[in-house]
Amino acid sequence: MPLKKTLVLGASSNPERYSFLAINRLREHDHPVIAVGKRTAVVAGVPVQTETDPIPDLDTVTVYLNTENQKNYYDYIISQHPRRVIFNPGAENPKFEKTLSEKGIQVLEACTLVLLGTGQY
Repeated sequence: MPLKKTLVLGASSNPERYSFLAINRLREHDHPVIAVGKRTAVVAGVPVQTETDPIPDLDTVTVYLNTENQKNYYDYIISQHPRRVIFNPGAENPKFEKTLSEKGIQVLEACTLVLLGTGQY
């Protein structure tokens, strides 16, 4: 299975957060991970940054932000031209999902942890 460069949006260094678990699980599967969150930190050797820098060859954005907190990232996500965006439980956003689909970006309402655990990532 090819490795998929993944942006974890809403990354957290709190071990009780699903984004924390996702970063760890993605690294266990050797996927390259970029993490963007509210605070800088390091999770599983991955620096969590607050800046939204360009990411060449981005495959997947996995979203761990509620609809309101996603708004600041709409243009950024679109500008990175990911192959797909995964909206994890609690992050579903029908309006933005429609916009992404219209731009040819695959949209999934799914749990990244489940996709990784079942080999569907």
